[in-house]
Formats: sequence, structure tokens, C-alpha cells
Amino acid sequence: MQRNPFDEIEDLFDRMGRSFEDSGLARFQDISLDVVESDDVIEVVADLPGFEKDDLDVSVRGRQLSIAAEHETSAEAEEENYVRRERSHRSVSRSVTLPAEIEREAVSATYRNGVLTITLPKAEPDADDSQSIDIE
Repeated sequence: MQRNPFDEIEDLFDRMGRSFEDSGLARFQDISLDVVESDDVIEVVADLPGFEKDDLDVSVRGRQLSIAAEHETSAEAEEENYVRRERSHRSVSRSVTLPAEIEREAVSATYRNGVLTITLPKAEPDADDSQSIDIE
């Protein structure tokens, strides 16, 4: 089994006495997600800790679900003569191909405690879905 390169980098930073999260490289990790399919619905659960609901952008195009999150923080000292001032920008995204067509009008999503849950009802199969193909 091939090892995740980020795990190898994290091990290296641990051996050097510095954590992977502190290095700034953690922001390049993908969004961890689960896709669960039942008879009538597909549910996607994505871990997005540290983001607010307004930081998230979720879209569906065809059978492609895209999740993006972007957050900018600024910690400032109150005086004008800064002793310390830090800014960070964090952006992650992930796309996944859904196992079936969905009813776009009925899609719903919730975001609680850093976990995004998207419920995607499956579309009824279209009996008139066939298309004639001309042969040249």
C-alpha cells in the first residue's frame, strides 16, 4: 500500500520537533469526505473544520459535485506599534463524481461543527432517455 505523501511530510516535521499543521502545509490537504448511496438518495459528508458556513461553496454540474472553502483570518494587536500581526489565507476544494443522476431542485445541505452534510435525492430514470445515433 502506497503511503500518503502528506503523512511522510508530517512524520518528517514530527522528527524535527515541529508539527505539520504549524508548517502551513496542512492547507494543501484534500477535504476528507464520505459518499453513501442508498436506494433513493446519495449523502456526502465532508470535514471542513475551521470554516464558517459563509466560507463554503457547493455546486453540482451533471454528476460532478464540487465543494470549495476559503477563509481569511487576521489577528491584530490593538496598538499601532505592532508587536505581532499575523494573517493567513486558507483554501481547499474537492470534486467527486456522483454514482447516479440527482434531482437538483431537491438537494439540501447542512453545516454543523465543521461537518458539511449534503443530501442529494436521486433522479427517477427517464424512460424517454434514449437517443438515436446516426451511423455514417
